[in-house]
Amino acid sequence: MKWVTVDRLPQHEGEMVELRGWVQNYRSSGKIQFIIFRDGTGVCQAVLFVKDVPPEVFEAGKRLTQESSIIIRGTVRKDDRAPGGYEIGVKELDIVQIADEYPITKKEHGTEFLMDHRHLWVRSSRQVAILRIRNEITMAIHQFLQENGFILTESPILMGTAAEGGATLFETTYVNDEQAFLSQSGQLHVEATAMALGRVYTFGPTFRAEKSKTRRHLIEFWMVEPEAAYFTHEDNLKLQEEMVTYVVRRVLERRAAELKTIGRDTTLLEKVEPPFPRITYTEAVEMLKKLHKPGDEWEPIEWGEDFGAPHETVLTQQFDKPVFVEKFPVKIKAFYMQPDPENPEVVLGADLLAPEGYGEIIGGSERIHDPELLKRRFEEHGLDMETYGWYYDLRRFGSVPHSGFGLGVERTVAWICGLDHVRETIPFPRLLNRLHP
Repeated sequence: MKWVTVDRLPQHEGEMVELRGWVQNYRSSGKIQFIIFRDGTGVCQAVLFVKDVPPEVFEAGKRLTQESSIIIRGTVRKDDRAPGGYEIGVKELDIVQIADEYPITKKEHGTEFLMDHRHLWVRSSRQVAILRIRNEITMAIHQFLQENGFILTESPILMGTAAEGGATLFETTYVNDEQAFLSQSGQLHVEATAMALGRVYTFGPTFRAEKSKTRRHLIEFWMVEPEAAYFTHEDNLKLQEEMVTYVVRRVLERRAAELKTIGRDTTLLEKVEPPFPRITYTEAVEMLKKLHKPGDEWEPIEWGEDFGAPHETVLTQQFDKPVFVEKFPVKIKAFYMQPDPENPEVVLGADLLAPEGYGEIIGGSERIHDPELLKRRFEEHGLDMETYGWYYDLRRFGSVPHSGFGLGVERTVAWICGLDHVRETIPFPRLLNRLHP
């Protein structure tokens, strides 16, 4: 008898199959038992009818509890009323383990309780759907970049230099007693591999020691960071909007069932296509001033100040597609960003804000390629040549204009899934006051 998975049941209608998984729910009605069975690929209904199985099998079924692990064998039947549209007429049942009383039930549980039991909460239908969508997003990013000539290269997680600097670094001591940091970004190292391979990207975990409790922040999160030699600011924005569109379309096409499971209204996702609207930072500041009303919980900013989450939320509510905000003031952006030759007070960089109030999902820029200008930036930011000399070398030996960006996976998952908080976008979120489980 063939071992199959729930997602393949339509290919085996009328056949005897074996399924291996867990009891999501169980109920009995005298001579018939109903098992809602899951195996990670999907959910189906399994039916034990007293006349169809030996007495010992029917009695064994009565012992089942939520999350008990079982192997069942039976006939695949199409039934539109059943979860997943198919059910199994059980002939044989093997109990692998009878689970203890499961702490997560159908009743309402508080967020802290669910987070304390995250290792079990991930089994729920909603969480499984979100993680499947996350997987689709990740694989879509890889495929898009690979098909566009980008080579995956790995940046180190333990860094001797800080990419962004500031107070959000996790500091540690290296094995030779040298100061080291957990990576805030793989960008600096991926710039080096871009000079070797032309178009590259890194995809991995990054760390920010921000003491923030907002719905958008994680201490540990994943970023994809493409970098391309000879890419201008315009090339960079075009690549971003094409990649985001590709990802959204693939999720809509391949994960419609999961989007339905989590109750996602896909109306605005279906509108995502190039070109994305663009506004400058200066235009955004003016827009916020015009949109502000007495009594609003947020205040407008003056030119030269950075946006907060409320400002990004308000801006995204003015558009039904992702929007680029470009040409930020030099003084509020990273040291490596190329100034706009038409206005050196702003940089050739942009943030991509997701609609529906989700805010920044991408930050990127053209990089400084002139050695002397980069040297001045080192001095302005207090960066020493001994530590950053290797990065300066990239401008001494065959420097070219180049651009790149970083996309935050969890924020992208939150937007595409329509989630209220990033804690559901990753299997085990690391939050301000949560290091376990």
